[in-house]
Amino acid sequence: MYGRCGSWWRGGLATPFMGAGFPWGRGGRWGRFFGPGQIRLALLSMLEGGPKHGYELMKELEAKSGGIYKASAGAIYPALQQLEDEELVTSDASGGKRTYSLTKSGKAELQREAETVKKIWQRAEQAGDWAPWMGFEGAEVMRPAAEVMKTALRTATRASHDSARIAKIREILERTKQEIEALEKS
Repeated sequence: MYGRCGSWWRGGLATPFMGAGFPWGRGGRWGRFFGPGQIRLALLSMLEGGPKHGYELMKELEAKSGGIYKASAGAIYPALQQLEDEELVTSDASGGKRTYSLTKSGKAELQREAETVKKIWQRAEQAGDWAPWMGFEGAEVMRPAAEVMKTALRTATRASHDSARIAKIREILERTKQEIEALEKS
């Protein structure tokens, strides 16, 4: 409905508040859920618990993000093929379904990238926290809320040594929050 939010929101300014490029939207509409190379690490980490087929991995990714990220076959199967080409996973097509398993090289890759994997799942957990509010109604207020945050941050940054101005910004934001909470209770 609104297209892409400004890059300031997906980039660094959202990070301290929400842990990376939020909001993602369904299907990546407002930004990317995974950074470059991260989907492959997520897949490797999910295979650490044992063999799985592609559909199971897609559903597990959706569940781990609280429904915010819905993996498509067009994202998962090419990533799995790449992992197989790199000899980080093997596949077996018995029983009509192709199942993927982690190799020793895949386990070593997970150990090397343990910190990145940890951050991926922390971000997924945070995304799940937002899931109940990401419906149509949430999308309706996302842009104005983002614009208020952008304006507040810009003004605070420009007033870096003006504690009175920063206090006034905080007061306005606190009052706005209280007014919105009052709407929720009425």
